[in-house]
Amino acid sequence: MATNRSGLVCSMCGTHDSSANPVVKVLEGLNLCTDCIAYIDNARDTQLKRQPAKAKNKKEGNKIPKPKEIKEFLDKYVIGQDEAKKYLSVAVYNHYKRINQSDDDEVDIEKSNIILVGPTGTGKTLLAKTIARLLDVPFTIVDATVLTEAGYVGEDIESLLTRLLQTCDYDVEKAERGIVFIDEIDKIARKSDNPSITRDVSGEGVQQGLLKLLEGSVVLVPPNGGRKHPEQKMIAVNTKNILFICGGAFDGIERKIASRLNTHVVGYGHDESGRKKKRENLMKYVLPMDLKSFGLIPEIIGRLPILTSLDPLDREALRRILTEPKNSIIGQYKKLFELDGVKLEFTEEALDLIVDKAIEYKLGARGLRSIVETIMVDSMFEVPSLKKKEFKIDVDYVKEQLERAHFEKTSIKD
Repeated sequence: MATNRSGLVCSMCGTHDSSANPVVKVLEGLNLCTDCIAYIDNARDTQLKRQPAKAKNKKEGNKIPKPKEIKEFLDKYVIGQDEAKKYLSVAVYNHYKRINQSDDDEVDIEKSNIILVGPTGTGKTLLAKTIARLLDVPFTIVDATVLTEAGYVGEDIESLLTRLLQTCDYDVEKAERGIVFIDEIDKIARKSDNPSITRDVSGEGVQQGLLKLLEGSVVLVPPNGGRKHPEQKMIAVNTKNILFICGGAFDGIERKIASRLNTHVVGYGHDESGRKKKRENLMKYVLPMDLKSFGLIPEIIGRLPILTSLDPLDREALRRILTEPKNSIIGQYKKLFELDGVKLEFTEEALDLIVDKAIEYKLGARGLRSIVETIMVDSMFEVPSLKKKEFKIDVDYVKEQLERAHFEKTSIKD
């Protein structure tokens, strides 16, 4: 048992001086034990950390990137999609202004969550990843396909915010000013127009659970994601100032848009070429009612007020994607070879053939990566062991590699 060695008693907690918890005389009439001194130090450090953070926020308000500056940054990495870039730039700019708004302002600006609709491989996720490079607020990308209702195998809806907390080292105040990109939002659409009268594993029930996150409420978040457990300590996060950007391919929604527009024209004198072009890019005519027909519930559509579409990539856009962006596909492979001291070159005809194959298989920008990887696998295997300083990819080499990988369409004869 510890004994009172010097007769001193802590003025804060009343602990007697001991070898386990020494008490020191700070001032005349003020004695403090080691534990109380540590407590005071921690309280001081916490206070000092908070003050610079607030000052930093005010300072950041003076250098908010303008919408045009945000779009110019996106243009360096993403080809085309000007309309989607414009919507994203404005939304992010307004989000910056909201988080820097004075607390005593009478006008409470509401957030405008966004939903991006477009075919696979058009750049929805790339736009989100690229904009994350520019932002000073916490940003994370999460996948809606793993979400289920409470009680089913999968992740709870609240675990969407776990990734956001992890990006800012569990600083709740910082996370509450962040941006979350929810990918594959179309995968949680209900499969029929009739509301489910039973619990569904993923669909209407998950959408209902997302409502409180999108609109803004205090949500209890599991710190490690996954499932919630009764013994697990939860973290309370207010989603009022968290901007949500949703993206989805919505495969098949064109039929619902075409049905609404009634694009089939009968009679003489109609513009067949104009009608064909309109039919090829129906996504740009998407409206909230089309999302409802696809399977999103009206409540969740109402909480995603900004709806914009991404254009299908034409041949010119795919050709530019190969070489123009800062992190272009061809540029990445050139860098890989450069690290081995080899200069890699592609002929114009070889690049054109790669684009033609991507269009043929309708895989979008992801198809370009898949095709180039197929072409390059043999050279990446052999060249590092050879003493070559240059390696050239021509159209014959591309055809040979695609045939070896069975990428070429061949007819099977009996």
